[in-house]
Amino acid sequence: MQREITLLNHLCSGRMDVDLRHLRNFVAVAEEGGFTAAGRRLHLAQPTLTRSIRGLEEALGIRLFDRTTRRTRLTAEGEALRDALVPILRRLDAALAGVREGQTLRIGFSWGLPDGLSGLAARLGEAAGVRVEFVRCDTAMAGLDTGMADLGLLRGDSLPQGMRGVFLFEDTRVAAVPSDGPLAARTRLSWEELADWPLIVNVVSGITHPRMWPEGRRPAVGAECRNYDEWLEKVAAGLGVGTAPAAAARRYTHPGVQVIPLDGAPSVRAFLAHPSHGAHPQAARFAEGVRRAVHELVPESAAAVPGG
Repeated sequence: MQREITLLNHLCSGRMDVDLRHLRNFVAVAEEGGFTAAGRRLHLAQPTLTRSIRGLEEALGIRLFDRTTRRTRLTAEGEALRDALVPILRRLDAALAGVREGQTLRIGFSWGLPDGLSGLAARLGEAAGVRVEFVRCDTAMAGLDTGMADLGLLRGDSLPQGMRGVFLFEDTRVAAVPSDGPLAARTRLSWEELADWPLIVNVVSGITHPRMWPEGRRPAVGAECRNYDEWLEKVAAGLGVGTAPAAAARRYTHPGVQVIPLDGAPSVRAFLAHPSHGAHPQAARFAEGVRRAVHELVPESAAAVPGG
């Protein structure tokens, strides 16, 4: 093992322009027997992988592969390097996994966790070697503003100042009305006619406010609340109406609240965000992993919501 460590130190020292990525790419090509298969394994374009191997060969001053139009085969020097590197990289991976073990990534949400996000987060967390926890935070930025969360599920037109993240999906908006009220028998409502009814406003994490309607045609505020549960109770009590993303309405039901498809309403954009500075080391990478798998989270149409 000491000989292997000495080799790795020499390769990655200032005397050679070689980094760990070069070595991992080389081992992948050696194990896969070609650039195409190795590119698929590493999620790299073949020209990028070819440049990486060429750079490693130039830094070492030796040819690692004999390449023809039909095959790619290790040279004797390439075989020796592969045999030395494989156990080093395996031990390095094991050491890094051990360091990450027990790390926790907290995802904050104030309401309406998208269907499928829990399972997706668990898989991504396992692959990254971190434990993922969901934390309900009734704050303006789902715990990112208080330090209770490392990532936050945020809804709005754009990310707040000081936040970075990825756009996940866009959801339709539905109306929530009292089950015993005059609107409960309707099969559809329009955004414009909601202005004729008092509006229940979540002043902490809500997505619907009177200013979203044109001036002179804005609804009165029937009541204010500070979380989704209070919002449901105030609608059920007949204090006013409200709107919510269709996906959230499917997850949260109340016997006193009727959900009705809404025409002409602005859609709701969902983001997975983290602070621009001082974020968890794995926050950006995890968010990008969720973005790549966003097809698992895209909501169904508003026509599928209860009452639709």
